[in-house]
Amino acid sequence: MTFTLLLDLDDTLLDNDMEAFVPAYLQALSGYMAQHSPPQRFAQTLLAATRKMMENRRPDRTLEETFSTAFYPALGLSAETLRPEIETFYRQVFPSLQRVTRPRPAAPALVETALERGWRVVIATNPLFPRTAIEQRLAWAGLPVGEYPFALVTSFETFHFTKAVPAYYAEILGRLGWPKDPLLMAGNDPDLDLRPAQKAGLPVFWVTAPPKSGTSPLATDGCGPLDSLPSWLAARAPVSLTGRFETLEAALATLRATPAVLDTWTRRLPAEAWRVSPPEGWSVVETICHLRDSDLEINLPRLQTALQKDNPFLPAVDADAWVDERNYRCEDGPQAVRRFIEIRMRLLSLLDALPPQAFRRPVRHGIFGPSTLEELVVFMAGHDRMHLRTLHALLSPLTG
Repeated sequence: MTFTLLLDLDDTLLDNDMEAFVPAYLQALSGYMAQHSPPQRFAQTLLAATRKMMENRRPDRTLEETFSTAFYPALGLSAETLRPEIETFYRQVFPSLQRVTRPRPAAPALVETALERGWRVVIATNPLFPRTAIEQRLAWAGLPVGEYPFALVTSFETFHFTKAVPAYYAEILGRLGWPKDPLLMAGNDPDLDLRPAQKAGLPVFWVTAPPKSGTSPLATDGCGPLDSLPSWLAARAPVSLTGRFETLEAALATLRATPAVLDTWTRRLPAEAWRVSPPEGWSVVETICHLRDSDLEINLPRLQTALQKDNPFLPAVDADAWVDERNYRCEDGPQAVRRFIEIRMRLLSLLDALPPQAFRRPVRHGIFGPSTLEELVVFMAGHDRMHLRTLHALLSPLTG
């Protein structure tokens, strides 16, 4: 059994007050781009596009795509014109912003301890910046990515949600193959690092000065300065830090994250990888077709029936048999992914519109007996996690 440690970057691993950093960043970037757009207009457009990223809930659109759609047209300039200039800014000017930050000596010590123990370490920073900006800030923290084998570093090129959205944390776990080991999110910001992670089902540690009363004013698994985290972890029983995914909020986060994970995994999947099968199990295309048809022919109808009828009976369906009966192996993989995401977004729209009391509606399940709509949703999320685990095990050796 290993351990998965998610770590926030700014004001956790790196002393970086965003109230000081963001104005300095905007001034530097808008000034550098002044030949293309007046600085004030450029900064306002950049902030508006950033808000669009924060609002994104679509699992088929990365944050970079969301940003680009809002940013370049609003400036009246093409991405092809501005991107080379922006890339030069990050190489030549962005490094000067290190002056706004300070390293925290406890950060490298913590990460080194975690890696020595064989833990997965994830840099769970708000993915509003391109990868280069995040890697530079990690280097300022004394944690260059070339020297520390992080399991994952979140950035706007491949992530679909920001940290205020619980699905961001489910997307991380999905990208890791939903490990069953103990895990923890550690960060300083209650609204970005802690509450959304808790909603997604993660135990959390609040990186903060010890409260004077001796108890945390925020309900967390633990709190204290960064350098106290290793000893705090050493004193904990691993079972107390396992995921709490059987809640409605965690299930909804999982359901939204699954298509985002599949979008990332399959965008550049080699053609030969779609149909590779393990000795026992399904190929990538077979699994995705199974998820697609399960949503279309089982999950959506069950939800609609539960909402339209009082305590309906929901018969069991042998969807596993469809893999051979419908010859999923010969289907077009990218098309199957697009169709799955389309159907899943319909399912999410239905769930998003429901009032809380609707999830208490009773049903009679053909296998589990008396149940509720909420339990159906939790079961769907568990089904997602199971298949993402098998896909991760299958894809990891194929894609590196």
